[in-house]
Amino acid sequence: MTTQKTAIASVILAAGKGTRMKSDLHKVLHPVAGRAMLDHLLASVDALEPARQVVIVGSGRDQLETALDGRAELALQEPQLGTGHAVQQAEEALGDFEGDVLILYGDVPFVRPQTMQAMLDRLHGEGDPAVVVLGFEPADTLQYGRVLTDGDRITKMVEHKDATDEERECGLCNSGLMAVRAKDLFGLLNRVGNDNSQGEYYLVDIVNVANADGRMCASVTTDDETEVAGINSRAELADAERVWQEFRRQEAMADGATLKAPETVFFSWDTKIGCDVVIEPNVVFGPGVTVADHATIKAFSHLEGATLGENTEVGPYARLRPGAVLKKGAKIGNFVEMKKAVLGEGAKANHLTYLGDAEVGAGANIGAGTITCNYDGYFKHKTTIGERAFIGSNSALIAPVNIGADAIVGAGSAVSRDVADGELRMVRGEQLVKPGWADRFHDAMRKKKKAEKK
Repeated sequence: MTTQKTAIASVILAAGKGTRMKSDLHKVLHPVAGRAMLDHLLASVDALEPARQVVIVGSGRDQLETALDGRAELALQEPQLGTGHAVQQAEEALGDFEGDVLILYGDVPFVRPQTMQAMLDRLHGEGDPAVVVLGFEPADTLQYGRVLTDGDRITKMVEHKDATDEERECGLCNSGLMAVRAKDLFGLLNRVGNDNSQGEYYLVDIVNVANADGRMCASVTTDDETEVAGINSRAELADAERVWQEFRRQEAMADGATLKAPETVFFSWDTKIGCDVVIEPNVVFGPGVTVADHATIKAFSHLEGATLGENTEVGPYARLRPGAVLKKGAKIGNFVEMKKAVLGEGAKANHLTYLGDAEVGAGANIGAGTITCNYDGYFKHKTTIGERAFIGSNSALIAPVNIGADAIVGAGSAVSRDVADGELRMVRGEQLVKPGWADRFHDAMRKKKKAEKK
């Protein structure tokens, strides 16, 4: 996606303790739409094809190391003496790097690649700025640092705590995100002091240092405040989820899906929805779901790791777990669960069924209450059901077992041996009939109950 040839590195700050989250999980690993906020950010950075990625870590380093799994270099900030000090810790990792550096925050996950690119483009634009800062104009400036400008030229950066009343009147706020050439970054940081109300080394002061040298610094402004919103608490995490879901619902409908009650549908970060898909109220998508054109997902269904073909129908009250595949025209109904199972083209399982580790052929009909008994307490086993087979209600198919094409399994059967093509299999105990027994039983019980009352 890059429009300039200069190599790019990202430095992502994630060393904070995240105490407001009140969690054993590192703050930036908390998920939004089923994906860690740090991974949302890394995905946006990846669109720029960075040459280097460095994550500044502190508390919870082991968790981040595991989660990143080699996708970025880690640099330790200990002790934590402010944002400027945090970025300084990347100096060793970027010692031989000569490109542009994006400074980002792991708890600000929704910065778009286009916005990052705009910052980099400005870095190479008019005036050859030393630093580019991403600003925004919130309705309420709260405690944000201010970006004082003349046009897009920054005249001063100041933290809210250190700002005068006049400076606080400025509506342009600092997101904390910056673009700087690597050759400038660490020299500027080394000249930043900590003579401020917090006694910390502020990253923003590199702008003031550059200005003092007579160099230009510039601002780029985003008009979407949610793009630079930080997530520091459970309430802010919930708000980020709400904003993300609202955006995704609108996107799905714009792309041709019908959401009967949009506010009740929850997508995952990677949900793929085709055209003319109908989604009824209270449907939840976990990660890894793909839905083809003209599918219908009825109310109160939960899908994760599932693939739905064209003209399929799911639910209501269905659960699709990872590995569930519905081929074209297949249908599952209420209270049906599928896991690592394929329902062939036009096949049906309409009621109260569990299909696990199974392959069901085209046109097969699975009766209500059917269970594929796939687990023996130690290992999973597969059930294969042939094309056009009919499985009667309340049947247990004890895997491993194969049911042939056009075969019929009688209702109430417990099948533990293969059934050949076209064969009828019934596995039932002998039906015992005792005429008049029930009448005599009821008479005896009524007399007994009457005697006890006396």
